[in-house]
Amino acid sequence: MSAYESSQQLFEWCKIPAEELSGHPDSKIKLRVLPRPSDVSEDIATTMINEVKRNNAANVPTRWILPCGPRGQYPIFTERVNRERINLKNLHVFHMDDHLDWQGRHLPLDHPYSYKGWMTRNFYDRIDSSINVPLEQRHFPDISRLDAMAEGMERVGGIDSVYGGIGYRGHVAFNEPPRSPWYRVSKEEFRNCTTRILHLNEDTLIALSQRGAGGCSDAIPPMVITVGMRELLAARRIRLYSETGAWKQTVIRILLFGNVSPEIPVTYVQEHRDCVVTVDTATAACPPLGF
Repeated sequence: MSAYESSQQLFEWCKIPAEELSGHPDSKIKLRVLPRPSDVSEDIATTMINEVKRNNAANVPTRWILPCGPRGQYPIFTERVNRERINLKNLHVFHMDDHLDWQGRHLPLDHPYSYKGWMTRNFYDRIDSSINVPLEQRHFPDISRLDAMAEGMERVGGIDSVYGGIGYRGHVAFNEPPRSPWYRVSKEEFRNCTTRILHLNEDTLIALSQRGAGGCSDAIPPMVITVGMRELLAARRIRLYSETGAWKQTVIRILLFGNVSPEIPVTYVQEHRDCVVTVDTATAACPPLGF
């Protein structure tokens, strides 16, 4: 099943004003709209902090799947953790994805597109060692141990929360829409996909190069490793965020009103029992179609 039946149907969704998206009678997902991108970053950080505090008070672990983008929450989170002395010793973090080189190998940690390197420098290294996440509780996807992520999640008792973004064409983590004239992936197969290595789709390469490399697509490592939809959908809570404006105005509307389909992977969260999507007003705005 396609995510939407026709271009005309999509155009009608694109005409729905931002102020009508939250609570729209046809929406299949809960949407929150905040005024500014900075409000989105603040909301992510506060939600994460409150979850850790709540679980610490109950003396239970906190288990997350975290992205390397969006990133605006991390300076806020680490500053508050240090200032408020929030103990992260009982936090387990599973990092959802990373870039690989054209041969499918891990990048050096100092490479600008190494997510492991970026999170190490800008997340873990900024937290006081006396309250930091233990090394053995920091899980990064590994090309030599693809099943280790799912096994680790099961070992710690499952994931409490996924915090993530949404790609231009609806990828979550790097679960790209499968596109090939030579094979097909069914709706059910895609729902059950697990940690794997894949090539980025061309539109994702273009989007990443425009946003972070001045349009130089050669600068974007073309392969990735990602946790699968099965791991993401098994979490108790999914919290997705976007504050990149026009890049996401259309896919947000497909998420709210479209059908579940591998061609727009984020639509699978419609089936989740506890998913909330938060965007800023620029991302919720109507796409400027010109007609």
